[in-house]
Amino acid sequence: MPDPVKVRLCFHDRCFDGAASAAVFYRFFRERINPGAQFQFTGMAHQARQQFADGLFDGDENAIVDFKYSSSPRVTWWFDHHQSAFLTPADAEHFRQDRSGHKFYDPDYKSCTKLLADVTSTKFGFDTKPLAELIHWGDIIDGAQYPTPESAVAVDQPATQLALVIESAPENGLVPKIIPDLSERPLAEMVKLPVIARHLGPLLKRHHQSIDIIRERTEVRGGVIFFDISDLDIEGYNKFIPYMLYPDARYTVSVLKSPTRSKISIGSNPWNPDAAEDNLASLAEQYGGGGHPRVAAISLDPGDLERAKQVARDIAGKLRR
Repeated sequence: MPDPVKVRLCFHDRCFDGAASAAVFYRFFRERINPGAQFQFTGMAHQARQQFADGLFDGDENAIVDFKYSSSPRVTWWFDHHQSAFLTPADAEHFRQDRSGHKFYDPDYKSCTKLLADVTSTKFGFDTKPLAELIHWGDIIDGAQYPTPESAVAVDQPATQLALVIESAPENGLVPKIIPDLSERPLAEMVKLPVIARHLGPLLKRHHQSIDIIRERTEVRGGVIFFDISDLDIEGYNKFIPYMLYPDARYTVSVLKSPTRSKISIGSNPWNPDAAEDNLASLAEQYGGGGHPRVAAISLDPGDLERAKQVARDIAGKLRR
């Protein structure tokens, strides 16, 4: 018997949409392309240095979902929806010239999960109905389509609880462990898995504490919320907390630090129509970052924290106008 096809699946790590996209692709590939394929998963993080390590694309098939484009000839599948999907104009041209029929990009989608589901169902006959719950929540969470800031901060649904663990658990390599389960199980079952449940309680406690921290650290001027928590052991926070605390604000700019990067996070208030005036991805691109028109980020080296703080101040000033 021939060896099974080996698939390297790269996805946006510590991101609900990235995990959901990986789960949809995993199930799609095994149902419609190769049932016996063996998968290896690699979580990708935006960083200042090279995005794709040498030798990363070592599968017979190599797929990227919810992450930047690579012009490597070894990449055989790609799905993304970020405005800043292409690192260089040459990458964008490489994509335009692709004739594989396996690479798809549409920045009008609010989530890569929904893009992937629509493409695989219409072009490859994949039945997405068993994944309807996951696709629905992927679009709500990544597209910030909550009815109120309070509902976004409550973290009282299985999907939002799972997102909290995916985005904040202090366990490297957690998401690759759950992608096969995520492709099959309801979200209410997912949060009960030991690998998720052991993190959920402590993270919920930390989430509620972060509300007070952000309230204490925040300055609000000209409709812009600004805070710096780079001195604290916090690599992420619920991005809707600032708008629950200051519902009239238009934008948030924050500074965070982790062992791998100094990060400037930029967001707009989904419940304030005036917050749609500025394209945050285009603003972040001026500093080497990117993202979506309504939410973006810039990643610098860990040692560039002072520069990150200055960039954050510059961006807040531009948004205040």
